[in-house]
Amino acid sequence: MQLRKLVAAIAVVPVLLSAEAFAGVSKNLPMPTGTPDANAIADQVYFVNHFYALKNYGITKKGRTMTVLINKSKGKKPATIALERYVNNDFSDSAINSMDLAIFRSGKLRGTGMLITDYTDDAKSQAYAIWLPALRKIRRFAEPAHDDAWGGSDFTFGDVTLRKPQHETHELLGTETFNDCLGGIADVKVKYLPSPPEAACEHKGKEVYKLKSTTKKQNWWYDHRVSYVDTKSFADYRTDYFKGGEKIKVIDRNWKGLGLDDPRAQSWAYWYGKSLSNGHETWAVIPDVIVKFNQDWKQSKWSEKTLRKIKR
Repeated sequence: MQLRKLVAAIAVVPVLLSAEAFAGVSKNLPMPTGTPDANAIADQVYFVNHFYALKNYGITKKGRTMTVLINKSKGKKPATIALERYVNNDFSDSAINSMDLAIFRSGKLRGTGMLITDYTDDAKSQAYAIWLPALRKIRRFAEPAHDDAWGGSDFTFGDVTLRKPQHETHELLGTETFNDCLGGIADVKVKYLPSPPEAACEHKGKEVYKLKSTTKKQNWWYDHRVSYVDTKSFADYRTDYFKGGEKIKVIDRNWKGLGLDDPRAQSWAYWYGKSLSNGHETWAVIPDVIVKFNQDWKQSKWSEKTLRKIKR
């Protein structure tokens, strides 16, 4: 497989590549007092998504239980990838803001690893190091384009890693009650996920901010997106994307609290995305039993040495 195609295939996983920092968002960002404005809500959402309430966060491996990424085209059988992922936010007085390690355990990417370094200097691009098992070598790559599709998934690189607050203008449309179940792929059973979860309905009845974010990019694939954000935890349960006045895509995130004093300490239970033009669906499911956080993992875990030790 050519390196370009391999990188595109690796980028299919929405739970992997989320280490990029919002411009100006601190890992010490306090909870707001009173009703926050639109920009403050956007900052809080990023804080939650990047696990800044935790020193580290991992979706690990327990036997054959792992995170499973499912891609399904309408009328076709689903394709799956199993993986692990580890985020390290425990850096102080350093040029590094965070590091993100991903290891692929099944499918065509089996034995492939990715290490992403995000820097405290917001003007500095992320560094991507990818272990290619067929070559037994590490290759380094620059950031991808924001609008690149992720290897057949319903996500773009901008959706997952590259979008920063200055790329959009934010408007608070008010608060409302979230009265819907989150999406999921119906009647799917795949390897490593013999019992898929039911569509999440536990967030029905919660009060959410309705946040409209309009892109500053010209002739972009979406005009604006609307996110439904929990008023207590700042977890974003749903984001609808619009182009020309029509909804074109939805991304749902099922969040679960980790029981810490900070309500923003949340974990993903799953991500679900659907492109409305063709019915294509993507579902990343993270079982509770493999979620670990604030562990005594050594800093050396996030290194190229770890990549070279990955077994195919």
